[in-house]
Amino acid sequence: MDAIIRFFTRRQYKNLFLLTWVVLGLLQACFSELWDDEAYYWVYSRHMDWGYFDHPPMIALLIKMGYGIFHNELGVRLFIVLFNTATLWLTARLIASKDNILFYLIMGSMGAMQIGGMLAVPDLPLIFFAAVYFWAYRYFLASQNWRNTLLLGVAMALMFYSKYHGILLVFFTVLSNMNLLRVGKFWAACIITTILFFPHIYWQYTHGFPSLQYHLVERNASSYDITYTLDYLAGQLLLFGPLMGWLLLYYAFRCPIQNTFERALKFSLIGVLVFFAISTFKGRVEANWTVMVFTPVVILAHQAIVRRGWSRKPLLYTLPVSLLLVLVTRVYMIWDFMPEVEIRPEIHHNKEWTSALAARAEGRPVVFMNSYQLPSKYMFYTGSLSYSLNSRYSRRSQYNFWDTETQLWGKPAMVVFEPGADMPVTDSIKTVRGTWDLNIQPAYYSYSLVQMKAGLQHIKARPREQVNVLLQPNNGYKRPLPIDREHPPMLGYGFSTKDDALPPVKSELTLERAMLRRVVTMPVVMPDKPGEYLLKFCVFAGDLIPTHNSQGIKVIVEK
Repeated sequence: MDAIIRFFTRRQYKNLFLLTWVVLGLLQACFSELWDDEAYYWVYSRHMDWGYFDHPPMIALLIKMGYGIFHNELGVRLFIVLFNTATLWLTARLIASKDNILFYLIMGSMGAMQIGGMLAVPDLPLIFFAAVYFWAYRYFLASQNWRNTLLLGVAMALMFYSKYHGILLVFFTVLSNMNLLRVGKFWAACIITTILFFPHIYWQYTHGFPSLQYHLVERNASSYDITYTLDYLAGQLLLFGPLMGWLLLYYAFRCPIQNTFERALKFSLIGVLVFFAISTFKGRVEANWTVMVFTPVVILAHQAIVRRGWSRKPLLYTLPVSLLLVLVTRVYMIWDFMPEVEIRPEIHHNKEWTSALAARAEGRPVVFMNSYQLPSKYMFYTGSLSYSLNSRYSRRSQYNFWDTETQLWGKPAMVVFEPGADMPVTDSIKTVRGTWDLNIQPAYYSYSLVQMKAGLQHIKARPREQVNVLLQPNNGYKRPLPIDREHPPMLGYGFSTKDDALPPVKSELTLERAMLRRVVTMPVVMPDKPGEYLLKFCVFAGDLIPTHNSQGIKVIVEK
């Protein structure tokens, strides 16, 4: 018993602090329902691969390992909680002038790490492997031997396999120490990283680099809005807060640098924050994209207070309020004690609405329109097959790469969509998640994995002018397409602007005839009004909304 007490009380109760942190995280993970994106990544884990449309495969691997142990929410989040606690342990080890009480105050002030530290999203393994990367880099600076070279190369690869944003840390590390470019073993570490990361690069190549297309092109806004920048700045203060985020960032910025390792931390912190601030001029930036600088913020803020002798009273006096806010949030994530107020409604009542839909489906697969989260939630909580079908206006997702449709072809299915969609309604259902219209398909057919590659990337034309566009059909199913003979699928197109969408146009070209040719010609009539448009080609299948079957083509209709 004395040995156990010494273990938990030594070094200012450090082990007791970590034990409390992991226990709270496991309890939260066990009794909180999945967030929408967590369910989506759970579906990732059911289709293990070297890459996915949105992210690299690390989150899928961690979920698969945990879900293999516990078939519930805890299993989805198990390794995330363990990695989150390991991040704290590793970050504390990287602090030169250790003051564990100050470390506890800083962590107590960072509500996002306490509340979000159990969410099964790619940010959490990125935070952990970013800490591993800085730990490996410090060893590499101390001794550039082959052991540390291998360690650095593996750490960078694991960081990249977590989330692409990790490359920014390597870039700003090199910027902080340009001498690395003259070190042979640093280049050897980069070669090791490239070899380890090559399977994902190859996956991107064989799938047409969808992640680059999505993150660098499809997510860009059509015009700048000042709220993008203001929301980003406010989000950073809350991310490292909620109350003292501004002070921790100020301390980190003001920390006096004493060595090359700390220079890398500060360059990474400032570089990442500035990079994403600039990115707000291209579109909305989510606050969590900067979480990779968690370790630099904690270390630099800690060292600034110690070295400058600054008072820790602001952290101490606001700690009870921060912990109270965290406690209320933790309880709300488990228990919906404010049912009349919708704050992240996705985290409550998922079993109720999915059960209601499953009862109405009567064993049929359920197809959701324009949502990758809803079918993921439905499959997790009911165990029944579901699918996401994207219209030509919606963003793509990983469902556009899985061949789940092949399991639905020719079978009865229930299509679920929001009221007002341009589809026949056979029934409707009201649930705690909202009211949905339904369309019962006696024999379901859709063709999302058919892609039309256009010979043109930009079009300039006059109003109502007809432009013949060459299209190269690609069958992503790698098997012959079954055709609905009662309602033969047809090709078509549609225009959209940043604010509106024009009615789709169905051509006289059948999908069956197009797939028999290597190249087909689609006559496209330009819109009536001058302006900038986005043109997409689509497939009309039965009563379904025309689907997303091509990349967008920029169109300028001149006066």
